[in-house]
Amino acid sequence: MQPLVDSHVHFWQPAQLRYDWLTSVPAINHACTPELLTQKQGDIELQQIVFVQADCVSAQGIDEAAWVSALAQTEPRLGGIVAFAPLEQGERVRGWLERLAALPLVKGVRRLLQAEPVGFARQPDFVAGVRLLAQFGYSFDICIVHPQMADAVWLAAQCPEVRFVLDHLGKPGIAAGLWEPWATEMVRLAALPNVWCKLSGLVTEADHANWQPADLQPYIDHALATFGAERLMFGGDWPVSELATTYVGWWETAVSALSHLSAADQHRIFYENGRSFYQLS
Repeated sequence: MQPLVDSHVHFWQPAQLRYDWLTSVPAINHACTPELLTQKQGDIELQQIVFVQADCVSAQGIDEAAWVSALAQTEPRLGGIVAFAPLEQGERVRGWLERLAALPLVKGVRRLLQAEPVGFARQPDFVAGVRLLAQFGYSFDICIVHPQMADAVWLAAQCPEVRFVLDHLGKPGIAAGLWEPWATEMVRLAALPNVWCKLSGLVTEADHANWQPADLQPYIDHALATFGAERLMFGGDWPVSELATTYVGWWETAVSALSHLSAADQHRIFYENGRSFYQLS
């Protein structure tokens, strides 16, 4: 079986940290821990995990990174953390990043954009905050919805010294069958050499109850055509993905969708690229 480095996993503990958004999704409004993921992974050879911030309240962002760092003491597969930082503070976020730097597992930052208005990422202070990441060796996870794709292209072009990865293919409108302008913006984004892309989060952009692998295939094919196997990485997006499938179900869907690739290219997407981008040891 193809070994896996999962570039996009969430853990949360509502008894310890506050996640206001979880009340709207009761199906996953419970503790989600490495132990639970182990129960869900079936026979998948999951070798390393990258934790991505799970949108606890902003004031607890460093507490979240510290909590996950502590989890690594008993979960050796936890190879990296993508932490929250309020990048819209511009230069004033430096102190926050310095505190994150005390946690060696932190490899990058994600400041969610998906709920912000179009244009948020073009604010001068936000751009300054993103540029600051390069001084710490941190990457930036771009988590947007498809109407914000042009903003993502603009931001990545403004910050060539920062490594970016697009979460969930930019959340295309799969359920509605939308294609443009998402498809054209993917071409523009992939033209920037500092941008990578996560094959993740697609099942929850489709019809949760009735999606079929064929609904996802055109979007996966386009991501492959634009970013290539060299800059595409698998992400499970667990446990959010459980709103539409199982951990094994999404893995099997992705493996099937990419089964026409060479063994070397599949290994890049499911293993090497996640390790390389996040500089896992």
